Amino acid sequence: MTSLAKQHSATLTPKQASELTPVLISASKLTCIREERLLFDELSLEIHAGEIVQVEGPNGSGKTSLLRILSGLSQPYDGQVYYQGQKISHCRENFQQNLLYFGHLAGVKGEMTAQENLNFNLALHGSNTENSCEYLALVNLLGFEESLASHLSAGQHRRIALARLYQSQAAIWILDEPFTAIDKQGVASLEQLFIEHTKRGGCVVLTTHQDLISIDTTTVKKITLDYHCDEYLDNEHADGDFKEDAE
Repeated sequence: MTSLAKQHSATLTPKQASELTPVLISASKLTCIREERLLFDELSLEIHAGEIVQVEGPNGSGKTSLLRILSGLSQPYDGQVYYQGQKISHCRENFQQNLLYFGHLAGVKGEMTAQENLNFNLALHGSNTENSCEYLALVNLLGFEESLASHLSAGQHRRIALARLYQSQAAIWILDEPFTAIDKQGVASLEQLFIEHTKRGGCVVLTTHQDLISIDTTTVKKITLDYHCDEYLDNEHADGDFKEDAE
């Protein structure tokens, strides 16, 4: 008699699944010092294609500093950032072509209309401007295309800036507080866009003080920074510790 063994297909955990995908961006032993205070020390990380990564921690813990370092906009005191295994300083043009960074400032010009602002931003990043009205509609700005940005609210400014996500071909999205001044419907729409982006092989790195609505939080990788309130450097150690931003 021939015995048949039952075969069971193993369910991979999010961590196991991510390890099967390429590493898009990584960092080794990052140290960040700002205003003579140590924000984080010897921080290493890997961010894979298909991952959503949330950087969390109290105000002043270095979340924005970490995102700017990962984007190549600021330099760490020590450590390296890599894009697909190469130092970003050695492949800066290729890295920047595959990066979309969204910071605290919307970068919207008040003397331009909503559509003009979006067209300018899309053209600046080499994206097609043909469907800009559709992208504005997706962020609930239908009917405001010809409105001067100076007449719009802070939340509408951020919507104009976020609309370029719908056209972005960059694999790496690094977003600092993308949900600020955005209503719940807008947050849900952005979260769905993040999910679709990761399914296409991209990654999303973000900070937010808001709870995620439609993203399964068990699939989100967390990087937690602590506030080192007592870790100030003496003047002798601090001398020369600061590196100018890359901007």
